[in-house]
Amino acid sequence: MRKDKKSRDRLDPIKLEIYKNRFHSVAEEMGAALQRTAFSPNIKERRDFSCAVFDGEGKMIAQGDHMPVHLGSMPLSVESVIKNVQLNRGDTAILNDPFAGGTHLPDITLVRPVFLTGEKKPAFYTANRAHHADIGGMTPGSMPLSNEIYQEGFRIPPVKLEENHRFNEPLIKVLLANVRTPEEREGDLLAQYMAAKVGEKRLLDIIRKNGKSEVFRYMDELQNYSERMVRAVIEQIPDGTYSFSDYMDNDGQKDSPVKIAVTITVSGTDAVVDFSESDHQAAGCINAVYAITLSAVFYVFRTLVNYSILSNHGCMKPLTVIAPEGLIVNAKIPAAVAGGNVETSQRIVDVLYGALAKAVPDKIPAASGGTMNNLTFGGAHPDTGEPFAYYETIACGMGARPNMPGIDGIHTHMTNSLNTPIEVLENQLPIRMHRYSFRRGSGGRGKYCGGDGIDKSIEFLTQASLSLLADRRKGVPYG
Repeated sequence: MRKDKKSRDRLDPIKLEIYKNRFHSVAEEMGAALQRTAFSPNIKERRDFSCAVFDGEGKMIAQGDHMPVHLGSMPLSVESVIKNVQLNRGDTAILNDPFAGGTHLPDITLVRPVFLTGEKKPAFYTANRAHHADIGGMTPGSMPLSNEIYQEGFRIPPVKLEENHRFNEPLIKVLLANVRTPEEREGDLLAQYMAAKVGEKRLLDIIRKNGKSEVFRYMDELQNYSERMVRAVIEQIPDGTYSFSDYMDNDGQKDSPVKIAVTITVSGTDAVVDFSESDHQAAGCINAVYAITLSAVFYVFRTLVNYSILSNHGCMKPLTVIAPEGLIVNAKIPAAVAGGNVETSQRIVDVLYGALAKAVPDKIPAASGGTMNNLTFGGAHPDTGEPFAYYETIACGMGARPNMPGIDGIHTHMTNSLNTPIEVLENQLPIRMHRYSFRRGSGGRGKYCGGDGIDKSIEFLTQASLSLLADRRKGVPYG
């Protein structure tokens, strides 16, 4: 990258802002295409997906305003694809393996290379990740109280979904044979594929209109600018060491708390984030892979930046993350990981904010709900006999800010999804919603109250299997 001052001086600041919005709009348009063409309510209504664009080395250029837990980890998926799959023109890679750049099995990632005319190496990559409402495994919705990953669903290492403009039909057939709702899965997968192609087209349009040299110069500078802004924020934190620990209620197998601990060491414009004092990986499904821990660190430090910057590779350059393999924050195979992405990720955010609150208390909120309340259910539809599977997260309250209350019934931190409309649920699923309201008073009392949670009452109109993967039933949020 070009970091010298003379190079920066030759860049037009107005053009820099234009390119910032161009790259961001590519990721946003990918997201719009994915949402509008998806089949499942979880994607088209709840927006449980993410899109981003990367340079030819796999460094993130820009991401859409989607799911933080996806976006901070997707660079590892792209890196895994580059290392393990030789992508050519007309190819698209697919993966969901948590131990090869993924997060948990329901999150399927597609990576597509973008080639310029006459060039043999990709100039860019487009990538998107979507949470599929079922990917097989021992329970509908694929969020079981498992004790090894083999119970959680269909696992896909980095392989080609498309080669030379032709789909890998045997792979698709095997995938669809292992899920409860194959038509919905195929529709969502095709929506992801088209979103990747939309990103490819838009990036080629930018190159065609402005030329490779100019585009690459501003692309590099946008990453440098994000790095400088994150460093400026870190520099405002007093040098020192700040530690904090918190607990998961249990791991779903043993009824004992699981510790997550962090020590943040700030020195000038750099920060070292060390999770070495966290507990070892658990027997149950709350293990987080390294990609999730990296996402949480990315998210927390990015939220400290008030400037309008792209969330990209530059944001992580001032940060060093230490998470030894075999811990709850960097689990190794065959650990169960279904809940690590959705539950443990929230606690990692909690301990990061808890540590930073000791340094800059005026910038850090109280802890939010600290759980995504993962509800999954499925069965056979009474009208058609066809299987159905549904997944959603139920919102909690947002923690109070230093100078104002929290927000009621909102998905916070590592999830940025929406609440599913009742009309959609009752139209597509054999259920009846009796109550959907705020749990008044549940946010706690104080000068600035925390946000209230959600109260839902659902009647099933047919026999169904239901599971709830959640936390914070014993240990309450701090603040």
